[in-house]
Amino acid sequence: MGSKVVIACDPSLRTPGPGIDSSRLLKLLDRAVPMEVWKQVVRPGETVGLKVNCLAGRGISTRPQLVDLICERLQQAGVRQQHIVIWDRLNADLESAGFRIATRSGGIRCIGNDVLGYEEELTAFGSAASLMAKTLTQVCHVVINLPVLKDHGIVGVTMALKNLFGAIHNPNKYHMNVGDPYVADVYMLPPIRQKVRLTICDATTAQYEGGPSYMPQWTWPYNGLIVSQDPVALDHAGWQIIERKRAEQGMKPLKDVGREPRYIATAAGPRHRLGALAPQVEFR
Repeated sequence: MGSKVVIACDPSLRTPGPGIDSSRLLKLLDRAVPMEVWKQVVRPGETVGLKVNCLAGRGISTRPQLVDLICERLQQAGVRQQHIVIWDRLNADLESAGFRIATRSGGIRCIGNDVLGYEEELTAFGSAASLMAKTLTQVCHVVINLPVLKDHGIVGVTMALKNLFGAIHNPNKYHMNVGDPYVADVYMLPPIRQKVRLTICDATTAQYEGGPSYMPQWTWPYNGLIVSQDPVALDHAGWQIIERKRAEQGMKPLKDVGREPRYIATAAGPRHRLGALAPQVEFR
């Protein structure tokens, strides 16, 4: 897959009520991530961490419905239930987004970092020095990153790169200067850089202003998934989707309001080499 970004959309994803049609969502997931990709990304015996984003509650968080379908496909790819862990910063965040906390081994676990805590020694790169979540360092062999397509009131956008702020104890330290170079530096911390193998961005509902909190007046049904093994390419593609929506709504570009996410270019640059800035986008 490399630096390719796959965008799959289904205009008929919504049910007549506020929900999403599960069978259509599964077809959308299969278009975006065929079975051969799952088998390349995960290997039998590895524990797979699904890093969701639950900060904004049910309004604009990673959908439990999507995570359930991803768990199904992982099992079909040979990953046993006890080797799947859904995780985020806090149990309370997970519950507010509709997930059920499950701490026992033997089935799929669902835990916040408050369950296992953080390492005692700092991990550092560049301007970032943080205690890493033990869920990431001690439990997961591989991470599938499951952010949401949304605007961020301080760092411009929050998708693949920014979602891993949920793996450190001190994310509040790293929002200065529109997150540059902090977002890129945090992603370079070895447990993150070495373990994240795929990003599936939940773009069923997206937000173009007022994030990361849920602001329904600035959300829209994009009805899609954005997938890449390259976090920089995915963030660049997602950023452009948000910019197009802002323009359509008569809003200024993020650069004009002082929130251009320059950290994306920093992440692509010679010091980080986390991915490509000019991705090949494939629509499915």
